[in-house]
Amino acid sequence: MPRTKEPETWGRSTVRTACPLDCPDSCTLEVTVEKARIVKMDGGDANPATRNYICAKVRRFPERVYGEDRLLYPAIRKGAKGQGTYTRVSWGEALDHIAARMREIREQHTAEAILPFCYGGSNGLLTQDTNDAALFRAFGASRLARTVCAAPTGAANQALYGKMPGVTYQDYVHARLIVLWGVNPSASGIHLVPFLKEAREAGAKLVVIDPRATSLARQADLHITTRPGTDLPLALAIHRHLFENGHADQAFIEAHTTGAEQLRSRAAEWTFERAADICGVDAATVRQLADMYVAARPALIRCGWGLERNRNGGSAAAAVMALPAVAGKFGIRGGGFSMSNSSAWGIKAAAWMDETPEPQTRLVNMNHLGRALTEYDSPPVKMLFVYNCNPVATMPDQHRVLEGLKREDLFTVVYEQVFTDTCRYADVVLPATTFVENYDIAKGYGPISLQLVQRVIEPVGEARPNAEVFSELAERLGVGAAEEETDTLLRIISKLPPGIGAELSASGIAAPPFEGAPVQFVDVFPLTPDRKVNLFPETLDHGAPAGMYGYRADPATDEYPLALISPASEKTVSSTLGELRERAAVLQMNPTDAAARGLSTDDPVRVFNALGEVHCPVGLNKDIRPGTVALSKGLWRKSTYNGFTSNALVPDTLTDLGGGACFNDARVQVASLGRH
Repeated sequence: MPRTKEPETWGRSTVRTACPLDCPDSCTLEVTVEKARIVKMDGGDANPATRNYICAKVRRFPERVYGEDRLLYPAIRKGAKGQGTYTRVSWGEALDHIAARMREIREQHTAEAILPFCYGGSNGLLTQDTNDAALFRAFGASRLARTVCAAPTGAANQALYGKMPGVTYQDYVHARLIVLWGVNPSASGIHLVPFLKEAREAGAKLVVIDPRATSLARQADLHITTRPGTDLPLALAIHRHLFENGHADQAFIEAHTTGAEQLRSRAAEWTFERAADICGVDAATVRQLADMYVAARPALIRCGWGLERNRNGGSAAAAVMALPAVAGKFGIRGGGFSMSNSSAWGIKAAAWMDETPEPQTRLVNMNHLGRALTEYDSPPVKMLFVYNCNPVATMPDQHRVLEGLKREDLFTVVYEQVFTDTCRYADVVLPATTFVENYDIAKGYGPISLQLVQRVIEPVGEARPNAEVFSELAERLGVGAAEEETDTLLRIISKLPPGIGAELSASGIAAPPFEGAPVQFVDVFPLTPDRKVNLFPETLDHGAPAGMYGYRADPATDEYPLALISPASEKTVSSTLGELRERAAVLQMNPTDAAARGLSTDDPVRVFNALGEVHCPVGLNKDIRPGTVALSKGLWRKSTYNGFTSNALVPDTLTDLGGGACFNDARVQVASLGRH
């Protein structure tokens, strides 16, 4: 008998999960699967802040899962480093080989010659700082200071407020003034955009502080195009105005802060005129911002991460976050500041790492990877284990990073989802699962959300989840026991604060504290020891090169007069999904700067300084201020003509607080390359 035709919906199902990528929003996802293959990714409604839609980046995620760059099996290098030629091996062979080299390196150089290297490729609670951390701690490897992003802002937030939770998206509608300072939600955190629209429709004024006229800046009531690295003088000028003209809330300051007089003293020199001169804007514009801030209530500042990416980044963030305390903008819904809400749940990895305390081994700042690989000798770095990160695309001083990776005596493991630029220099490549192929727990740091990441499909090829691979390697090394991913998940869930784990297990999402919308100084207070805002942290003052709130001058020279910034892209999450970019990245330049160099749209140019050069087309863009050029962050080497990105021009100098990266301190010149 002939078989009956299967219905068109045969094998089709929809799975609810969540996005754990490095973005504040942590979207609920609805993933459609047909015949065991993802056919569609869309937004779900479990997280009300993300409103049933997702960004174009994640909508394209199946192209990563099934793309030609996907890593499908373990492999060991053959041929020279950088050639990217490998021989397929089994998981057992790969892990045995890695374990043997780790033992050998420990015996010959001590375990501190091993450097684990990871960052935000997944922000899930399961895929980082669990079995991986236990392995490297127990083995005695060097520690990594994960400071490439959020270190200066994090240090400032911790010192001033103890990372007190901030205003969440749904309360923006209550604000009468919203200041977006060093942040572009249209590229990173798109779910804030409709809340901004609602707030404006309800009467809120919008201020954007950014050297580029982003889409939101073009809609703003006031757009301030500061020179990169000058946010600190701008914030201090507002503080001076508050203190000197009777606009500081003395009752709040006396009741809820310490260090106000020291802050006032540091701000005293920053008149509107002096700050305006440094910032490259009119003094009247600075005064207008200050007057708008004084008059508005509720007033809300969204402090982003763009302002931290320079030599003054930590003090700038601290000065910005101190403004609502000095001006008395707390205690009302929609008033205060937004930064990161990662601490709102009270969840810390220490809860499940007590059995493996962190050793006091060597601490390596990840922004110094290049010099760690080429200069460290006590002991030298003999093994680099890369996961959840693509350092060739994301670390400063790209030339020195590549020089280090080419060392024949460096044993490099790259555990990755797709064949990245860093994989090309690996001795062993391991295939990792994506978030649709493993379990995880996604914690939003914009909206306050905590969701279960479900396994949507079986792993592609021989890809395996982090929890299993690191525990198996620990067992081979005699410092742990192999563990199934689901067992790791259940163990982590059991360590969460009371009630949260049960909610996650039952419904896939936990009810957020304060109904997801805390009012600062009503529902939440500083998590500092005295529950007060520390406006002048002495420890940070002692550690900062110019002292707390001390301004360090622009590093531009006559030879390299242009500030190169590398803002977030609408196409990638840092470097994740960079493999999908098909065209060369374009250097954005103001027409005035282009005309002075005889450049026209799409001309091939060389962007250069003493560290290196990048070859790419130029785009004339009146939306970027003169004296500043921009090339997106997270680019892969294939996205430029000569295989180098903006990071080849970025010094590995560190921010004033937190040891962060100074990406926006790159100063360059641009010249015609001639026909490419």
